[in-house]
Order: sequence, then structure tokens, then C-alpha cells
Amino acid sequence: MTSVVYWTAQARQQLEWWRETWGQQRRYQAVVKAIRLLVTDPGHHDLQTHEFTSLKGPGGEKVFEAYAAPATPAAYRIFWYYGPKKDQITVVAIIPHP
Repeated sequence: MTSVVYWTAQARQQLEWWRETWGQQRRYQAVVKAIRLLVTDPGHHDLQTHEFTSLKGPGGEKVFEAYAAPATPAAYRIFWYYGPKKDQITVVAIIPHP
């Protein structure tokens, strides 16, 4: 399954910050790699995708959480949901693992 990625303003801003900030390129590359996997196979084992029940999409959609570089202590979480159109995913936010 291949999906088109739609970015919320917050998620795009977070990704751009990592791309443009010196010293953050490794994290940026990890997130880009995770997004590529997410687009082709949201259930890929490296992503460790699971439903994030504390959050819903704007239309009540299930929100999922996937990991970028899960084997590192500073793994980043990518929050996303299916839609709003068929074969589309919306990336809501990209945040550091607490």
C-alpha cells in the first residue's frame, strides 16, 4: 500500500526545523526514513506502529504512533491518521520520546 502524505502545519514546521538546524540532521534523516516506511507499509516492524488512544483526528479518526529510530534513546514519535482522502495519511506531529 502506498499513501500520499499530508502534513499539518505543526508537523511540517517540526520537520523543517530539524532539516535546517545544525546538529539535527541525524534526527531529520531518521524521521524521513520512517515517513518513507510509513507511506509504503504503516505496519512495518521497524516503526512499531500502534494506536494512540489518547488522541483522535479532527473527524474522530484513530490516531497512530510510529517510531523513528526506535533503537536509540532519543527516538522520535510520529503521530498520524488515515485520511482525509483514500490512500492518504496525515502526519499530525513529530515529537521526541518523553
